[in-house]
Amino acid sequence: MSDGHTRNPSAATRAAAARAAALRTRLQASGPVQLVRAPGRVNLIGEHTDYNAGFVLPVAIDREVWIAFEPWDRPEVELTSIAFEEMRSFAFDSLSPTAGATRTWIDYVAGTAWAMREAGLGLRGFRGVLDSTVPVGSGLSSSAAVEMASSWALADPRSTRPPAPTMAAIAQRAENVYVGVNCGIMDQFASAAGRAGHALLIDCRINEFTTAPLPADLSIVVCDTGSPRRLDSSAYNTRRAECELGASLIAEREPGVRTLRDVDEAMLARNLARLPEVVGRRCEHIVRENERVMATVAALREGDFEALRRLFAASHASLRDLFEVSSPELDAMVEIATAVSGVVASRMTGAGFGGCTVSLVEHGAEEALRDAVLAQYQKRTGLEPRVYVVAAVDGAGEVAGIA
Repeated sequence: MSDGHTRNPSAATRAAAARAAALRTRLQASGPVQLVRAPGRVNLIGEHTDYNAGFVLPVAIDREVWIAFEPWDRPEVELTSIAFEEMRSFAFDSLSPTAGATRTWIDYVAGTAWAMREAGLGLRGFRGVLDSTVPVGSGLSSSAAVEMASSWALADPRSTRPPAPTMAAIAQRAENVYVGVNCGIMDQFASAAGRAGHALLIDCRINEFTTAPLPADLSIVVCDTGSPRRLDSSAYNTRRAECELGASLIAEREPGVRTLRDVDEAMLARNLARLPEVVGRRCEHIVRENERVMATVAALREGDFEALRRLFAASHASLRDLFEVSSPELDAMVEIATAVSGVVASRMTGAGFGGCTVSLVEHGAEEALRDAVLAQYQKRTGLEPRVYVVAAVDGAGEVAGIA
């Protein structure tokens, strides 16, 4: 069973071996232990465009979810979360979307099992331990990482595994239908298909991607505001509905428009007066954000740091003023970062109202950014920040050579 992401024994997996040993001890396994992992993600640019069939540019990062497990013949899963210090279980024959209404961490695993079964994929039961270095509630897609790691642990090894985009769509359905969060596909796609040293340019209409190499002289720095995301499912779904309404109203006079992906600035200008004011602002963000994604890919390939600065700044302002999903904490973090020499570009990332910012930083300036954040942010907000220098890594898969 392979999807191009099986890791071979190397220096990169020695830490995984140590983690597996610790998880095996926690599991009290009687036999060989298998290990799977899936990364979180940070989105460089392209916010709220995924559910509008647009473009996004995420990076799978080395903040990951790990599941150590021993398969068994029983059609059920028994999983212990180290973070939540509890064991939960479910049986395959009891899975249904209504059963996911409890909205606990195990629902992301159970929902993945349900969606895989609905897609006709074979399942295996297991007993395991789940550990994570993806901060929960930070906007780095801990739930998608749980889903993608689970998809590897749950997969019957006798079955052929579908390609990463298909598995991402299956995991997205788990979150949409079983868990009840109407998310787009970006998070699962990035976790499934990430490539080391690259961002992924994902076309969310057709679920296909190309890779965009990251400049070798830039680091990615994620700054966690310490303010958990407050964009709950109600506010998220409201914005999604506003975008859908805008697309339907524009489509009344613009043949061929199915989603805001099909709307360019000229179309938007012709129809803006017909849209409710708030809907018009939402549409303006999406139309211009899609253009910014494509311009960012070009700027990365050309090493055009000035263009990256402008594009990130415009994206953040649009999310703050037009889509209204920023927060004082996110704004403060961006202001601190952009004042640091060597920070090329900075913006909020993720769904909004808390969580993280993402900055592109020249090598050697990472500590200056960290120092500035630690010195200024808490004084401005009263919250304790966390700063992570992250690397772009491969997507979810098995970790080979672990027993």
